[in-house]
Amino acid sequence: MNLKRIITTAIGLPIVILVLAFGNKYIVDAIIAIIATISMHEYIKCSSEKAKVISWISYLCTISIATIHIISEDMLINFVIFAIPIVLLILFMHVIVSNMKITFEDITYSFIGICYIVGFLVFLPLTYGIIGKVSGKILIWYIMLSAWGTDIFAYLIGKNFGKHKFSQISPNKTIEGCLAGLICAVIINLVYTYFINKFFEYEISYLAILVISSILSIAGQIGDFSASVIKRYFGVKDFSNLFPGHGGMLDRIDSIMFIAPVAYFLITNFIYGGV
Repeated sequence: MNLKRIITTAIGLPIVILVLAFGNKYIVDAIIAIIATISMHEYIKCSSEKAKVISWISYLCTISIATIHIISEDMLINFVIFAIPIVLLILFMHVIVSNMKITFEDITYSFIGICYIVGFLVFLPLTYGIIGKVSGKILIWYIMLSAWGTDIFAYLIGKNFGKHKFSQISPNKTIEGCLAGLICAVIINLVYTYFINKFFEYEISYLAILVISSILSIAGQIGDFSASVIKRYFGVKDFSNLFPGHGGMLDRIDSIMFIAPVAYFLITNFIYGGV
């Protein structure tokens, strides 16, 4: 791991831990909205050679994440249900009003960007905002630890011991690294579960965590490969140079994005509902 990656991690990791540990849902909502907006900016910039993304609706969608816990739950449910048709209606309206100067390809890239960034990231504040027997402040760490555990150990083991390439999509990734990332993510989440069961007197099933952590690690690795697919298509190495040694915001959260919705579904149905 190069010096730039180490320094960036040493600065960024404590900030993330402090925000999640001592923040509240409104602060986290706002921060995730900012992260989504930065990510959208990177996506729009990278896709500019292929199409003209409708930026105003894209940014409006990212900013809307900050309102998740401000509006009432009933309104939120209706908003989520109608979000996709409303966004599509607005995008097609641009094609019609512009007499097709804005093309179908333009609105397709716009819609994919919104689904890819907003549609995935919104599940982070939703998970953090869970209130009940198990707080969202506790549950959110299953997402973070799954992503970090997978990324770090897949990188370390793959770099030092990997011999079998996994896919040409990301030629530096190996089968050994992917398996190591999965196993280590499971172990880390089991250890985390042991501590919260002991100190908070929960009774979260270790078998459930073993299965869930495996699924989350796989989802995170799919997210990592998916980001590589996008970057290859756009012809870029990284989405930006925002974080020295790490690339852009999207490069840092690609696995977290795919883990978040899967984790929210599994947590609310098999952890939160079972404790």
